[in-house]
Amino acid sequence: MSERTGELWIVRHGETAWSSAGKHTSTTDLPLTPAGEQAGRALAAPLATTSFDLVLTSPRARARRTAELAGFAEAEVDDDLTEWDYGDYEGLTTPEIRLDVPGWTVWSHPCPGGEDAAQVTGRLDRVVARVRDHGGRVLTFGHGHESRALACRWLGLPVTDGRLFRLDTARVSVLGYERDSPVVARWNTEP
Repeated sequence: MSERTGELWIVRHGETAWSSAGKHTSTTDLPLTPAGEQAGRALAAPLATTSFDLVLTSPRARARRTAELAGFAEAEVDDDLTEWDYGDYEGLTTPEIRLDVPGWTVWSHPCPGGEDAAQVTGRLDRVVARVRDHGGRVLTFGHGHESRALACRWLGLPVTDGRLFRLDTARVSVLGYERDSPVVARWNTEP
């Protein structure tokens, strides 16, 4: 039996006005800020040193634009890479939500009108299966909570353990294997 191989590279989109302000952004399609555009361009040179067998992106403009600026304008859109749907909390900050729901986090509480952890798990499990079936090195462009949850599913952890993984905008993370065990090879690194 051969050892598992392959890598999943995760890139969080560049800064938007809402990500900069700490507002939860899932379905609202915001453009990158000038700083987000610059960070997307800064990804191009380091990512160009690696060959990818498949490149996927969330359908949201902020992720697609980051992919384009990083040199992957032809990235395939995968709807399963969309951000966790915050429902009624869209556009609100955590402190604003906590005025009504003390201690709220996306990891521990529901998002009324949005997705729950089981729904996020289902679609991210499809991404993990697709990456593993494809083999090779796969690059994804996505979002903050979605990318953290995706890492958890790669590792076989519940998506709620995403609370343990800080992820800044326009950062690169790499998941892979050590022998047959899924591992984090690199996390939240600058390009």
